[in-house]
Amino acid sequence: MAHALLDTTVLIDVLRGRPESARRLLSMRATGDVPCTSAINVEEIVRGLRPAESQAARGLLAGLHVVAISMDEARQAGEWRRDFAGAGVTLSQADCLVAAAALTIGGWLCTGNPKDFPMTPLRVDHWPAGR
Repeated sequence: MAHALLDTTVLIDVLRGRPESARRLLSMRATGDVPCTSAINVEEIVRGLRPAESQAARGLLAGLHVVAISMDEARQAGEWRRDFAGAGVTLSQADCLVAAAALTIGGWLCTGNPKDFPMTPLRVDHWPAGR
Protein backbone atom coordinates (compact mmCIF):
# COMPACT_ATOMS: atom_id res chain seq x y z
CA MET A 1 0.00 0.00 0.00
CA ALA A 2 1.45 3.34 -1.07
CA HIS A 3 0.31 6.92 -0.59
CA ALA A 4 -0.25 9.39 -3.41
CA LEU A 5 -0.87 13.04 -2.71
CA LEU A 6 -3.32 14.50 -5.22
CA ASP A 7 -2.53 18.08 -6.17
CA THR A 8 -5.22 20.66 -6.88
CA THR A 9 -5.12 20.15 -10.67
CA VAL A 10 -5.92 16.47 -10.22
CA LEU A 11 -8.67 17.16 -7.68
CA ILE A 12 -10.31 19.67 -10.03
CA ASP A 13 -10.27 17.16 -12.88
CA VAL A 14 -11.77 14.44 -10.70
CA LEU A 15 -14.37 16.85 -9.32
CA ARG A 16 -15.38 17.91 -12.81
CA GLY A 17 -15.75 14.30 -13.94
CA ARG A 18 -12.91 14.23 -16.41
CA PRO A 19 -12.74 10.57 -17.37
CA GLU A 20 -8.99 9.92 -17.36
CA SER A 21 -8.50 11.43 -13.91
CA ALA A 22 -11.51 9.60 -12.52
CA ARG A 23 -10.23 6.33 -14.03
CA ARG A 24 -6.78 6.83 -12.52
CA LEU A 25 -8.22 7.56 -9.08
CA LEU A 26 -10.42 4.44 -9.22
CA SER A 27 -7.43 2.40 -10.37
CA MET A 28 -5.40 3.73 -7.46
CA ARG A 29 -8.07 2.65 -5.02
CA ALA A 30 -8.36 -0.78 -6.68
CA THR A 31 -4.63 -1.44 -6.20
CA GLY A 32 -4.81 -0.46 -2.55
CA ASP A 33 -2.94 2.81 -2.89
CA VAL A 34 -4.13 5.55 -0.55
CA PRO A 35 -5.18 8.83 -2.20
CA CYS A 36 -4.27 11.80 -0.05
CA THR A 37 -4.27 15.55 -0.25
CA SER A 38 -3.17 18.40 1.97
CA ALA A 39 -4.97 21.23 3.72
CA ILE A 40 -3.40 23.58 1.17
CA ASN A 41 -5.07 21.71 -1.68
CA VAL A 42 -8.37 21.69 0.21
CA GLU A 43 -8.17 25.48 0.53
CA GLU A 44 -7.40 25.87 -3.18
CA ILE A 45 -10.35 23.65 -4.12
CA VAL A 46 -12.80 25.46 -1.85
CA ARG A 47 -11.60 28.86 -3.08
CA GLY A 48 -12.29 27.92 -6.71
CA LEU A 49 -15.54 25.99 -6.29
CA ARG A 50 -18.41 26.66 -8.61
CA PRO A 51 -21.70 26.89 -6.65
CA ALA A 52 -23.00 23.59 -8.04
CA GLU A 53 -19.80 21.74 -7.05
CA SER A 54 -19.99 22.15 -3.26
CA GLN A 55 -21.64 18.83 -2.46
CA ALA A 56 -19.46 16.86 -4.87
CA ALA A 57 -16.36 18.53 -3.45
CA ARG A 58 -17.35 17.60 0.10
CA GLY A 59 -17.77 13.99 -1.00
CA LEU A 60 -14.47 13.90 -2.85
CA LEU A 61 -12.51 15.47 -0.02
CA ALA A 62 -14.18 13.26 2.60
CA GLY A 63 -12.80 10.21 0.77
CA LEU A 64 -9.19 11.41 0.96
CA HIS A 65 -6.68 11.24 3.75
CA VAL A 66 -5.59 14.83 4.53
CA VAL A 67 -1.87 15.03 5.23
CA ALA A 68 -0.72 17.43 7.94
CA ILE A 69 1.66 20.29 7.34
CA SER A 70 3.98 20.58 10.33
CA MET A 71 7.31 22.12 11.25
CA ASP A 72 9.18 19.47 9.24
CA GLU A 73 7.26 20.18 6.04
CA ALA A 74 7.62 23.93 6.58
CA ARG A 75 11.38 23.59 7.05
CA GLN A 76 11.74 21.43 3.93
CA ALA A 77 9.63 23.85 1.87
CA GLY A 78 11.72 26.79 3.03
CA GLU A 79 14.95 24.99 2.15
CA TRP A 80 13.70 24.20 -1.36
CA ARG A 81 12.53 27.76 -1.95
CA ARG A 82 15.84 29.15 -0.72
CA ASP A 83 17.98 26.70 -2.71
CA PHE A 84 16.04 27.07 -5.95
CA ALA A 85 15.95 30.87 -5.59
CA GLY A 86 19.74 30.78 -5.33
CA ALA A 87 19.74 29.09 -8.75
CA GLY A 88 17.32 31.69 -10.16
CA VAL A 89 14.19 29.52 -9.95
CA THR A 90 11.14 30.81 -8.09
CA LEU A 91 8.93 28.17 -6.48
CA SER A 92 5.60 28.92 -4.81
CA GLN A 93 5.18 28.49 -1.10
CA ALA A 94 2.06 26.37 -1.58
CA ASP A 95 3.73 24.01 -4.07
CA CYS A 96 6.74 23.53 -1.81
CA LEU A 97 4.55 22.75 1.21
CA VAL A 98 2.47 20.28 -0.82
CA ALA A 99 5.62 18.60 -2.15
CA ALA A 100 7.08 18.37 1.36
CA ALA A 101 3.86 16.74 2.59
CA ALA A 102 4.07 14.13 -0.20
CA LEU A 103 7.69 13.42 0.66
CA THR A 104 6.90 13.07 4.37
CA ILE A 105 4.28 10.36 3.79
CA GLY A 106 6.77 8.42 1.68
CA GLY A 107 4.53 8.66 -1.33
CA TRP A 108 4.41 10.52 -4.56
CA LEU A 109 2.69 13.59 -5.93
CA CYS A 110 0.07 13.43 -8.69
CA THR A 111 -0.25 16.73 -10.57
CA GLY A 112 -1.15 18.29 -13.88
CA ASN A 113 1.77 20.70 -13.44
CA PRO A 114 4.95 18.63 -13.00
CA LYS A 115 7.15 21.60 -13.92
CA ASP A 116 6.07 23.25 -10.66
CA PHE A 117 7.64 20.40 -8.66
CA PRO A 118 11.33 20.03 -9.61
CA MET A 119 12.32 19.07 -6.06
CA THR A 120 14.34 15.95 -5.42
CA PRO A 121 13.89 13.24 -4.29
CA LEU A 122 10.17 13.85 -4.82
CA ARG A 123 8.48 11.40 -7.19
CA VAL A 124 6.01 13.20 -9.46
CA ASP A 125 3.31 11.44 -11.48
CA HIS A 126 1.99 13.61 -14.33
CA TRP A 127 -1.80 13.49 -14.69
CA PRO A 128 -2.31 15.79 -17.70
CA ALA A 129 -4.83 18.46 -16.78
CA GLY A 130 -8.23 18.51 -18.43
CA ARG A 131 -8.46 14.78 -19.10
